[in-house]
Amino acid sequence: MRRVVFGVAAGLVFVVLLGLGTWQVERRAWKLDLIARVDARVHAPAVPAPGPADWARVGPDDAYRHVRLSGTFLHDRETLVQAVTERGGGFWVLTPLRRPDGSLVLVNRGFVPGDRRDPATRAAGQVAGETTVTGLLRLTEPGGAFLRSNDPKEGRWYSRDVAAIASARGLGDVAPYFVDADAAPDPGGLPVGGLTVIAFPNNHLVYAITWYGMALMLAGAMVYLLRSGWARDRVSEGR
Repeated sequence: MRRVVFGVAAGLVFVVLLGLGTWQVERRAWKLDLIARVDARVHAPAVPAPGPADWARVGPDDAYRHVRLSGTFLHDRETLVQAVTERGGGFWVLTPLRRPDGSLVLVNRGFVPGDRRDPATRAAGQVAGETTVTGLLRLTEPGGAFLRSNDPKEGRWYSRDVAAIASARGLGDVAPYFVDADAAPDPGGLPVGGLTVIAFPNNHLVYAITWYGMALMLAGAMVYLLRSGWARDRVSEGR
């Protein structure tokens, strides 16, 4: 009876392990498809950024789309969001861009080091008049970063939360997304655009091999223990 119970329990665990391995295989296929779709969006020709009529339909399938928009920067409403980049620590400069129709889009113009957070230290980069921006459409990042919540009252921002930034800056009619500006140089060299990191961890194959390996080890242990038990039974019966 003990062997039967053990065999049933081990069989259930074996099935669960196989299921987990298969799930990881399916997740890997989904991840590879996601990476391919995002790569296609990033390298596609720039298209007009969604206008107010399309804002309600903006979703995950639009993330990292290569877009273009024109308007005038409202530099007096810029927001600094803490950032760590390949250039070290500093801030993202998020500036509203007012389009001809009056709508606003937050543009992440790029990175500035901590000692250049004051706009007066990068006055040449405060582009005036009509300008055109190309870059990648990004979805809002609500709440903050890991273990650090945005604090609008104190002006401390750890994520690019479009709605919260718009509220704190008194902005109306703002797009529900922001745009990461590309690497086109700004006057004076700051902010530095084109630093968007596009990385999708893809360890699913390792996980699948792990789960399948555990299932195979369990199956081997089951066979070994059952055969050992049967061998002992035959020896006992021979006595």
